[in-house]
Amino acid sequence: MRLRSASALAAICLCAFGVDRAPAAFKVVLDTSKGPIVIAVHRDWAPHGADRFHELVTSGYYDDARFFRIRKGTWAQFGIAADPKVAQAWRAKTIPDDPWAGVANERGTLAYAFKDPNGRTTQVFINLKNNAETHDKEPFVVFGRVEEGMEVADALYAEYGEAAGGGIRAGKQDPVFQGGNAYLKEKFPLLDYIRTARVRDR
Repeated sequence: MRLRSASALAAICLCAFGVDRAPAAFKVVLDTSKGPIVIAVHRDWAPHGADRFHELVTSGYYDDARFFRIRKGTWAQFGIAADPKVAQAWRAKTIPDDPWAGVANERGTLAYAFKDPNGRTTQVFINLKNNAETHDKEPFVVFGRVEEGMEVADALYAEYGEAAGGGIRAGKQDPVFQGGNAYLKEKFPLLDYIRTARVRDR
C-alpha cells in the first residue's frame, strides 16, 4: 500500500531501521501544475541520495509541495512538504554525503540542497542551466536527470525568486516549515506545485 503525503509521518519510523535500497535505476513522474516532469534516477551516481528520493516519493512526501524557490534560468527548488507536521518531522533526518561520481550539474540534472556536510534531507533542485562551474566544487552531487518535461521546469512561476523561503543557507525557511501550504498559499499564491510524485512502473 502506498502512503500519501499526510501519512508520510508514519514512514519516518522506517528510517530508524535505515533507508530501503532503491532500484539501480528508476523513473519518477512529477505531475505538476504546469505539466509532467519525468526524472531518471541513477543510484550509482549518488546511492544515498537516490535511496532517500525513492523513499520520499513512495511515501507521498512531495505530493502538493510547492516549487518555493526558483532563480529564473538557473534552478528550481522543491522539497518542503505541504503539511508542516510532515515537513518538521523530516527536517532533521539527514543522509550521509555521497562522493562525487563525476556527473556534472548540467542543465536538467537534479541534486540536493544542503548547508553542512552530511546535511542533506528532502530539498532538491533542478538545474535550469549548466551550473557545473559553481555547483560541482561544493559538491552538489547529482542523482538524476530530467528525461522529459524540461520545458515544464522552465515555465514554473519564478517571479517570487528568493522571497518565498530562500535556500537552506539563507536561514529564512522557518515560516515555510511552520506554516506549510497554508502560509505559501496566502503569501505566494502563484507558486507552481507538484500534484503527485510517483515512481513510474516502466
